[in-house]
Amino acid sequence: MQKKLKFSFRLLSVAAFAVTLNGETTHTLESKYFTKESSKKLFTHPVSGLNDQQFDTFILGKSFFRIPWVEAPSATTARDGLGPLFSANACISCHPNNGVSSVYNDNGDISRGYVSRLSIQNNETPEHKKEQTLKGFISEPTYGSQLSINGTKNVPFEGKPKIEYETINIVYPDGETVKLQKPIQGIESQTKELQYGAMDKDTIISNRIAQALVGMGLLDQISDEQILLNEDINDSDNDGISGKANKVYSLEDKTYKVGRYTWKASSPSILEQVANAAHNDMSLTSPLIEEENCTPSQIECNKAPKGDTLRAGTPHDLPLQRLEAISFYLKNLKVPRSTITEKKGEELFSQIGCTSCHTPSFTLNNGLTIKPYSDLLLHDMGEALKDGRVEFLANGQEWRTAPLWGIGKRELALGKKPSFLHDGRARSIEEAILWHAGEAQKAKDAFMELSKKNRKKIIRFIKEL
Repeated sequence: MQKKLKFSFRLLSVAAFAVTLNGETTHTLESKYFTKESSKKLFTHPVSGLNDQQFDTFILGKSFFRIPWVEAPSATTARDGLGPLFSANACISCHPNNGVSSVYNDNGDISRGYVSRLSIQNNETPEHKKEQTLKGFISEPTYGSQLSINGTKNVPFEGKPKIEYETINIVYPDGETVKLQKPIQGIESQTKELQYGAMDKDTIISNRIAQALVGMGLLDQISDEQILLNEDINDSDNDGISGKANKVYSLEDKTYKVGRYTWKASSPSILEQVANAAHNDMSLTSPLIEEENCTPSQIECNKAPKGDTLRAGTPHDLPLQRLEAISFYLKNLKVPRSTITEKKGEELFSQIGCTSCHTPSFTLNNGLTIKPYSDLLLHDMGEALKDGRVEFLANGQEWRTAPLWGIGKRELALGKKPSFLHDGRARSIEEAILWHAGEAQKAKDAFMELSKKNRKKIIRFIKEL
């Protein structure tokens, strides 16, 4: 009898702390990658178990992520090279406490983390075909790929974003009304103070808020095969959901890869996303993007002093070692641990079809199960959320399923109520749900048919993720 009791205890132990492929228990891995932190710094902690060299790299990356860059010439040669045209002078400016940006800052002005991406239609000329192939879109000829709100000395900034909304009333079947704010489209409605003349009349402006930097390293560990397994481009099962992976050109590998980062899954790796953000937001050159952020017609920009990179032994503002350090920092941040108490909300979330796109979990090669609640695929979200911008295989109505983990903790990191969706138009999770359409129309309709009590249960569940 005694031997049988001991054997049973061992079985319980194995069940509670399963051993993964690399010999670690699931409990150990969860402690490594997840945190119970509940302060405004909850998105900033390093994963456990970094050795001394790794921790030094983490701190180096953190410093280049947080400390501002300065314009050239400067005595600070390690951090000069900002601009000549730029939106922010530090990564942290757009990602406060590594969280989501807001539409407006505390002064009521438009935040630096709210950017206007610019593009035009592909006219099928050889030049456009090449740019589409390598960048995924065609830049606006005069202003480039993003409107820069700042310029260094003697370089005029490009312009300022402008936001105008109209109110839309959404009425639930039970009679409750929710007021949504719909951004008004058009160059005149979205920009002001343009310094380099008129934009192309057919310019497509897609306004974006900077995303929270949650779980990027764990998303990186999801295999391409796992992502592609959920594709259903032709909706072969007739459920109305036809997710597809974005296939994007890798600046690092010079080949096409599965995209998994940004609002349209247009970046295949953290390293490339860092390089793109550094170029678009701060005009920093790197081994992946070597040209300055100036268009041919911007004379002052092209003549402006450049960073003293040669004295530092590199032709780039952001040499590979620093680029890799920032990437390492972002890849090794802990994810807030979710504690689901709203079981009915979790059940309803699945029942009405939200998990068709917000895939709850993936199991990584090391045996750890993560719950980002995203399939990382592109989905048609309907006319109301259309921005018209193409990014590789993503068309003007398609967006990557946004991961939901940590979404209820954004307010804590930001210090105020956060905005939701790509352009921050939604002021609450409920408003974000009500903007869903296209492939998500059926799930949105089902949500609206629920009682107010059950709608609140779903929202409480989402906030616990």
